[in-house]
Amino acid sequence: MRIASLKRKTGETSVEVSLSLDGEGTYSISTGIGFLDHMLALLARHSLIDLEVKAEGDLQVDMHHTVEDVGITVGQALSRALAERRGVRRYGYAYVPMDEALTRVALDLSGRPHLVWNVAFSRSTIGKFDVELLREWFQAFVLNAGITMHVETLQGDNSHHIAESCYKALAHALRQAVELDPRQQSRIPSTKGILQG
Repeated sequence: MRIASLKRKTGETSVEVSLSLDGEGTYSISTGIGFLDHMLALLARHSLIDLEVKAEGDLQVDMHHTVEDVGITVGQALSRALAERRGVRRYGYAYVPMDEALTRVALDLSGRPHLVWNVAFSRSTIGKFDVELLREWFQAFVLNAGITMHVETLQGDNSHHIAESCYKALAHALRQAVELDPRQQSRIPSTKGILQG
């Protein structure tokens, strides 16, 4: 079973995450940040990864610690569920339009974390959510999941649409990459025989 559950508790946040790579895209998300909840729901639904996230953070300070720590914990849970990454397709990519916005995500479950982020927003906030926190979430997720990922918005004016296209493109690319390849059987998809840093 490719599942994982873990908890992260610091002086700033408390985060609990459970996920199943072979799910149906069900989700239960509660972070105290409505926009982040919406993005994580999109991620689960479109990746077909079952995802539960419960987070409490020092939102009286700002949203940064909660957003980052949720990214860390979801990334760690994904890595744990992948284990040695045997039999997976490893690579995934997607172009996802959201009205006028278009984003491309390409990723590799390489075990070597790296994020290339070419995303520009037309304004600094979406409601009360600071758009610079989106890069913080992706960075935390990538570092802790052990993923090389390129995210590029090719076109877009509406910041909400841009953000949504980023998460949906991530979801579809991730769905491809974590899928078990029957031709791989239980092999690790690398000539090195290992997918770690």
